[in-house]
Amino acid sequence: MAGAAQITQGALQAIFNGEDVRQPILQCVQIKAMEKREGQPERYRVVFSDIRNFIQSMLATQANHVVIDGKLKKGSFVKLNQFHPNTVKNKKVLIILDLDVLTHLGESEKIGEPTALESLKEEEDVKQPASIQSNNFYGVKPEPEQPRPQQHAPSRTNGASSNSSHANLYPIEALSPYAHTWTIKARCTHKSDIKTWHKNNGEGKLFSVNLLDGSGEIRATGFNDQVDMLYEVFQEGGVYYISSPCQVKLAKKQFSTLNNDYELGFMAGTQVEKAEDDGDAPQIRFNFTSIEDLKTVEKDTTIDVIGVLREVGEVAQIIGSKSSKPYDKRELTIVDNTGYSVRLTIWGSSAKSFDAPAESVIAFKGVKVSDFGGRSLSLLASGSMTVDPDIDDAHKLKGWYDAQGKQDNFQSHAGMAGSSGTGSKRSYKTIAQVKDEGLGTTEETAYYDLKASVVFLRQENLYYPACASEKCNKKATQTEVDRWRCEACNLSFPKPDYRFMLSANVGDHTGNMWLTCFDEVGRTVIGMTAEQFHELQENDSRASVNVVAEATCKTYIFNCRAKLETFGDQQRPRYTVSNIRPLNFTVECAKLTDILKQYTLDSDSLFVR
Repeated sequence: MAGAAQITQGALQAIFNGEDVRQPILQCVQIKAMEKREGQPERYRVVFSDIRNFIQSMLATQANHVVIDGKLKKGSFVKLNQFHPNTVKNKKVLIILDLDVLTHLGESEKIGEPTALESLKEEEDVKQPASIQSNNFYGVKPEPEQPRPQQHAPSRTNGASSNSSHANLYPIEALSPYAHTWTIKARCTHKSDIKTWHKNNGEGKLFSVNLLDGSGEIRATGFNDQVDMLYEVFQEGGVYYISSPCQVKLAKKQFSTLNNDYELGFMAGTQVEKAEDDGDAPQIRFNFTSIEDLKTVEKDTTIDVIGVLREVGEVAQIIGSKSSKPYDKRELTIVDNTGYSVRLTIWGSSAKSFDAPAESVIAFKGVKVSDFGGRSLSLLASGSMTVDPDIDDAHKLKGWYDAQGKQDNFQSHAGMAGSSGTGSKRSYKTIAQVKDEGLGTTEETAYYDLKASVVFLRQENLYYPACASEKCNKKATQTEVDRWRCEACNLSFPKPDYRFMLSANVGDHTGNMWLTCFDEVGRTVIGMTAEQFHELQENDSRASVNVVAEATCKTYIFNCRAKLETFGDQQRPRYTVSNIRPLNFTVECAKLTDILKQYTLDSDSLFVR
């Protein structure tokens, strides 16, 4: 068989003896999905054979696609491009970073009678290499492990040390609590501010960095003395050698957005040295979710997103109910070429120092999805944002916005969470059908789409002062000249977050009805934020009246919810708009064409002229 002749016999033993084995060809004899951890990607354990021996292997997450796509199967022949030999609890494990499935060789039953590699020699007789074996990984030719140089204090210089060798590099993907002697070369993609804590048993400070290489990402944290020694060494965008001793421990997912089960803890002897930036470490790794696709993302999921900056809010400050500490925040509105917009909140120093101009393209890494009032985003403390990044996604988005997006109207996900609860498909209704079918007059909540024009807007209470907390939106009350309070959240803040609550009379060819429109919908109807409208009304009341007048006589598609609610002692239907979009004339013409076709009769029926 052609496949059997291609297999690199004896390759596994040679790899774990420290020999330089290039692109060995092996056979896959078993694939098994590991138990999935919540919030983590699938991991796969694969057994490879070189006819003489077999070994347990672990696919790095970036190699999962060969299993997910169905290319790697039991009996397949593969070529290993990048791999790392490791020992876990005295068992040899091969970590696979990159491989090719040789589909032209087909598949076969297990060839030969290979034996487990561990049974050949006692552990102390086998030389355990610590190098990455690859044709071109970090541009360094693999070598057997050499005696490590004497440990020294972390470097506080900006140049790489010339006294230590970094030929034997670990990939971040291979780090585990069982790896004791290692060096990684990684780019610092994010550095946090220095934070302090105060407890009954003492106080301290800490900072963290996100580190990235070609295999993956990991978070590293330094406390107290390590803050003093390393904080100024790390600079965002810089490339560094980090060497053990350094603690590798299970990641605390509440503090990290990275896809790694482990994180690093800097120790007194941890070596950190500036490295040459020769392009082998990636700049940053994104996995973008489009703004339209937010409707399919579960609440509290952490994602990456990229968009064009459409609106920039002012810095506001809220007081934490538990800590009683002030928190600065700023709301941004971003859009993308899916035709959707979303509100994204940034916090702390990022909010205060934010100065990106409107229409900039911004890539956000590590934002949390909220479902209050639809979909909104919040940049986590461990997240980062990059203005006008030099990546293909940003260039395409900028080109689209300059050519078309400036003139587009955008939909939002306002009210989406509530509207998706039925799981049923919406249908178009006329106003007469809504009333005739009694939608909203029973205990069952109804959802429908309505094409109608804005006839009149009730100008009393167009908007209200809301709580500045991201997940509240309850009405705030003014307690002092420059102080507002939300009783629901028990928070005080110097300025409320003004939000629309429109009462709109809309009409179509069958009648009129009143709709309630909240903030996201109100922005589309009025054409500005409630904050902007408030300032306009305060400074020029006549101009604000004109803005309301100009908002009428425009036609939209309203996504509506009809629900029976109690007002005082009476029950009556309430019609609420969860989303709004302008007419798409191509779609509307197609619908009218379908209606006309319904009046075309076949040849056996009466033809109506």
